[in-house]
Amino acid sequence: MGTEARKLQGEVDRLQQELQTLKAQYHSEDEELITISDYILKRLEQLNVTSIFGVPGDFNMPFLDFIEDHPTIQWIGNCNELNAAYAADGYSRVKEHSIGVVVTTFGVGELSATNAIAGAFSEMVPVLHIVGVPSTTQLKNKPMLHHTLGDGRFNVYTKVAEQITAAQAMIMNKAQAAAEIDRILMEAIIQARPVYLTLPMDLTTEKISARRLKVELPRTPPPNNPDVESYVIDEIMELVEDAKRDVIVLVDACAVRHDLREEVNDLLVKTQFPVYATPMGKTSVSEEHERYGGIYIGSITHPSIKERVENANLILSIGALKSDFNTGMFTYHIPARHTIELHSDHTLVRHAKFPGIGMKWLLPKLTERLSKFQEGASRIPVPHYKLDVPKESDDKISHAYFWPRVGKFFRKQDVIVAETGTSNFGVLDVPMPDQCIFVSQILYGSIGWATASTLGAAIAARDRHLGRTILFTGDGSMQLTVQEISTMTHNKLTPIIFVLNNKGYNIERHLHGLDRKYNDIADWKWASLLTTLGDIEGKLTQSYTVRSKSELDKLLDDEEFASARKIQLVEVIMDKYDTPRALQASAALTAQAAAGQL
Repeated sequence: MGTEARKLQGEVDRLQQELQTLKAQYHSEDEELITISDYILKRLEQLNVTSIFGVPGDFNMPFLDFIEDHPTIQWIGNCNELNAAYAADGYSRVKEHSIGVVVTTFGVGELSATNAIAGAFSEMVPVLHIVGVPSTTQLKNKPMLHHTLGDGRFNVYTKVAEQITAAQAMIMNKAQAAAEIDRILMEAIIQARPVYLTLPMDLTTEKISARRLKVELPRTPPPNNPDVESYVIDEIMELVEDAKRDVIVLVDACAVRHDLREEVNDLLVKTQFPVYATPMGKTSVSEEHERYGGIYIGSITHPSIKERVENANLILSIGALKSDFNTGMFTYHIPARHTIELHSDHTLVRHAKFPGIGMKWLLPKLTERLSKFQEGASRIPVPHYKLDVPKESDDKISHAYFWPRVGKFFRKQDVIVAETGTSNFGVLDVPMPDQCIFVSQILYGSIGWATASTLGAAIAARDRHLGRTILFTGDGSMQLTVQEISTMTHNKLTPIIFVLNNKGYNIERHLHGLDRKYNDIADWKWASLLTTLGDIEGKLTQSYTVRSKSELDKLLDDEEFASARKIQLVEVIMDKYDTPRALQASAALTAQAAAGQL
């Protein structure tokens, strides 16, 4: 063989070797296959999800097999889909750096969950709604299947979801599956909103490449434009200088939803600016922090707090969400010229808006610049807000007595859930110990939300090794979603549930129709409820009824009760017309607004 022939043969051998290597790599990668169902669960595992809520249905059960067989993710079966989605909402709020997940079936199941998903959208809570749908062939051919409207419109439910979710993915083939799943999960994380995913029955076991799983999904928004960001910081610094260091930080809901607790705490430590919170921002900063002054709710605020906040030279608002109940029926008295607002996707400096300059990246840089004001700011006194238990002449349990008294019962790291209405307004003024988590639905306000949400919150609290989970709800609200107590019992959760028995819808009475029958409800034997809903033998639960201050005090001082070793329900008998101070004030403002006086 000549020299040229040997060279050519050598080149052929080299190319054959490369081909064999490429084939080996291809087959190796080809072996890294994973079912679409397992791909979803692996992504959720990476997002720290340990529980998935839902109700079985024939179109989602193939996917439920994968959930039940998963080693680290637990299936939590609920009594109905509405409750399941409420539970996913509560789970998402308490479970750190994660999202809630609910699985329903096509049509009837997903529509049942719609109200809860809308609430999660309204309140900026990231929830993944997975819907098991008919096979891809059925979706294309549109036969008259059960759970449809019978008119061939298979996309009608998806159109509903488009109105109440931030992103949707309708998987129709395995080629698009991984990218679409990743896309909507990133939207849920970055936007802090619910997203919607349909999974056809025939695709649950289809296999796709697992390569994308090697790179975890980003959890922070894209960086700000550095030039614009620098300009905004300079503008803010100039306003702080002009304010002569009289700056107050006002923390609101989106600081929690967009995971800014650490950044806000760092700001307070390095600047020593006084800090206040809104109702939806409650416990976003420690209420035992030396610079914390209380809750600001516009005209409803306690006078000393109201005066301090509204007379400040400059307000640095973080994550504002200016809804009616969050602002004392829109009664903020803080002019825009005295305000800087940091949001997830824009910044407002007085009247100037800077789109795309988000607080997640801006705040740490701003904090470093503001730290030079620490010495001067630390000299500004911040009276620590206290709520003393009042001395009352009778032994009846009033709202004025009840809320300060249970405040003494709270402990560090408790998760405290308050139902829309009376409980929300009652607990707002109550200072909570360090590291407590307050969970409420002040903007959307769907009655019944709190009981089912407590299920998810309690599971997340157990995962995080937090303190007790404590629910405050009314007799009217609890009747909507009471079934989920059985799910709590089944999953060995031990919340303490306070049911305020005032024979009806207290918040509605004070908003309209004080003596109308439509605000009355049928009374229940609340102390018998736990043994009916899961604790058949009466060994896993304990119930109490308290009718007087002395009975309430005795129970709250009982160490066995306070230890929360079993699920406990406390029926609190209250006057039909008594109501918390903040609710009375809000009802009065609502009446004025209805009369065109605001």
